[in-house]
Amino acid sequence: MSRFHSIRWRLQIWHGLLLIAVLAGFGTAIYRVESDRQLRRMDGELQRRLQVLSASRHPVKDARPPRQEFVLAPENAALFDREGSEEFYYVVWLHGGSPAIYSASAPHDVPMPEAGAPTTRLRHNYLYEAFLSPARDDYLLVGHTIGYDHAELQHLAWWLILAGGGVLLLGLAGGAWLVNRALRPIRDISIAAQKIATGDLTQRISADASGSELGQLISVLNSTFARLDTAFAQQARFTADAAHELRTPVSVMLAHAQYGLASGCGNDEHREAFEASQRAAQRMRRLIESLLELARLDDGQESPRREACDLAVIAADCIGLIRPMAAQRGIQIHTDFAAVICQGDGDRLAQVVANLLANAIDYNHDGGEIHISTRSGNGTVTLAVTNTGPGIPAEDLPQIFNRFHRADKARGGANGHSGLGLAIAKAIVQAHGGSIHAISEAGKGAAFTVTLPQ
Repeated sequence: MSRFHSIRWRLQIWHGLLLIAVLAGFGTAIYRVESDRQLRRMDGELQRRLQVLSASRHPVKDARPPRQEFVLAPENAALFDREGSEEFYYVVWLHGGSPAIYSASAPHDVPMPEAGAPTTRLRHNYLYEAFLSPARDDYLLVGHTIGYDHAELQHLAWWLILAGGGVLLLGLAGGAWLVNRALRPIRDISIAAQKIATGDLTQRISADASGSELGQLISVLNSTFARLDTAFAQQARFTADAAHELRTPVSVMLAHAQYGLASGCGNDEHREAFEASQRAAQRMRRLIESLLELARLDDGQESPRREACDLAVIAADCIGLIRPMAAQRGIQIHTDFAAVICQGDGDRLAQVVANLLANAIDYNHDGGEIHISTRSGNGTVTLAVTNTGPGIPAEDLPQIFNRFHRADKARGGANGHSGLGLAIAKAIVQAHGGSIHAISEAGKGAAFTVTLPQ
């Protein structure tokens, strides 16, 4: 399943995107608030120093025409030319700027402000300056190097990024824990349903989420599974009991038919009746034995032996037994065997191979072909049986392993069969921990593949 189709990953992605949006908005807001705070503080410092510079202008006595001179008191000079983060400088232009008065740390390329220009400006991206014109043709300018302030903002930005990343990781971890805890009942439901689908009807879902919506669903599903288990158990018991009860009367019927044929009494019509009764009784006995075998397999009464056996040798023996049936219809059997050793019950596996070969003959054209091969690899052994018969229609293919299923259009030669052979073969293979499946296309034969663990 694709991660983007998973509910868990969808919730995680949306949770992560929401966290990123919230953290980004929160971090941006903090950064802008701090930046505005620094700018307001800087503006206040510059305006305070401009007022000091304005108060340092004094009229020159007896000057004609009247003019101003600039004298900065020593206690005010400490406000400028500091080293470090509080470095401020000033430039004073009196009487149109001849000459300009610079503080010790002031750059000598500071242009005089123009009339009507904004009272603050940023030069070279690191010099923030404010000016004041207290009188006509007088200009006072105070500047500040903002490199340290930029460094502080960058430090704050990196701190916000690291803190946001940590919060994001913690949020994602907590979200993953919550999502896993919330979806755990769904996972338990899926696991139990998969096991039940494979035939284990004893599975139940743990009701850890009792009281919630999922807990109510789990209760309903467990009740449904219990009813299914009971229904299948009753069906299996009914099948086994019915088969047991039918064995005796069928044996009696067969015995009487055989006795009538052996006695030699009666005319030809009587003999034909006894022969028909014998054939019907034998067919009923085979059906009853198949039903009993399925019932035992379903109930787990017959656990297969676990011993080393060569699947190729088993298949070769089965071919020797079934070859006369193929010869009667002119069917050729081709083999491609490789020695494949698996752990299992040789007699039961021979029953599976013989069933598949019999089907490949019965549901084949006269003069057709059968191919059987064995392979091993990746810890498994494989037996493949294919034929050149009419094939199996697509609508019947999913049901061919069901009990009593018949696809009459594709199985014209199935007269006399009970429809339980493939069901028994599947039950035996599953009891060995393997799998069996078929592929077919109408008119192009069928292929059955048995896969078993080594």
